[in-house]
Amino acid sequence: MALSEPSSPPGDHAAALDPPRAYGAPLGRVRVRAEPEDFCVEECLGFAPAGAGAHVLLRVRKRDANTAWVAGELARIGGCRPFEVGYAGLKDRRAVAVQWFTVPRGARGPEQWSEVRGEGFEVLEAHGHTRKLPRGALEGNRFRIRARGAPPEAQALQARLERIGAHGVPNYFGPQRFGRDGGNLARLPADPGALRPSERGFVLSAVRSLLFNAVLAERVRTGRWCELEAGDRAQLDGRGSHFAVEVADETLRERAARLEIHPSGPLWGQGAPDSEGAVRALETDIVRRFPAACALLEAAGMRQERRSLRLAVRELEARIEPDGVLLQFRLTRGAYATAVLRELFVLEDYEPSST
Repeated sequence: MALSEPSSPPGDHAAALDPPRAYGAPLGRVRVRAEPEDFCVEECLGFAPAGAGAHVLLRVRKRDANTAWVAGELARIGGCRPFEVGYAGLKDRRAVAVQWFTVPRGARGPEQWSEVRGEGFEVLEAHGHTRKLPRGALEGNRFRIRARGAPPEAQALQARLERIGAHGVPNYFGPQRFGRDGGNLARLPADPGALRPSERGFVLSAVRSLLFNAVLAERVRTGRWCELEAGDRAQLDGRGSHFAVEVADETLRERAARLEIHPSGPLWGQGAPDSEGAVRALETDIVRRFPAACALLEAAGMRQERRSLRLAVRELEARIEPDGVLLQFRLTRGAYATAVLRELFVLEDYEPSST
């Protein structure tokens, strides 16, 4: 059963940068970053520290601080080079974030790191570990977000939360991906060699995200964003693994209803997407509306990959307060809290802060 009403197709860029919502009109207008404490996120590693090894695994709390800047401070304190500091992911600056870093074990062992503090950060835990923490080495993130504004009607909020908990939300890339005012999309040269090294990664990621959002927006518009279809690639929840859907039989539909698997969409690159039939035709048609973006990604040698079209929202809770709503939930790695928030509210004056 479709979870959103079909609507007229909007302009291509609008559909990608301000995509349609799955659950109808927002319940109000809110601000989510009036104070850093309004946006709290904690990384879930999914594994235990090794307890010994050539690195030290640090659990760090940062407030209103840039992730890369904190990594540089840890390198300075630890007497190593900045690239030797590992962290699993970037976290927003204007927030309170608890995240994990690794530093080489030099003169400082875990006991010397346990009470280190600096401007905007403090080390909460330190453990011996066997290797540098690579990007993406997370199970997920827990969020605690205070959305400030006129409180919504309690019954409407509860009904919306129940639908989100049961069916998830569209797994859009958030505005952070595109930079302030979409700045990461401002330049789309046909030759990736024209990009400065410092901007290459940001621009390619933003362009890829634009195309993914455009495909997902079309499936949300037609109400088919969380339903498996013949030709889809079904993606396992919280993992990168996916498999072909030849027939969307009852077993697959039941697994999708339990949020174990989800339809996926293309992260564009060279060649054809892994989907088949009508699904591939739709994806190709949408993506080819952005010829400069396609040309850039293909010239850069990007390969076709997949990303889940749907995001399961776990442990979702809300408490209405006099000045808004306090929300708590858990997401898998690589997911954006804004994908959840925008299915509830309009986010006033939201600007992605530097990570």
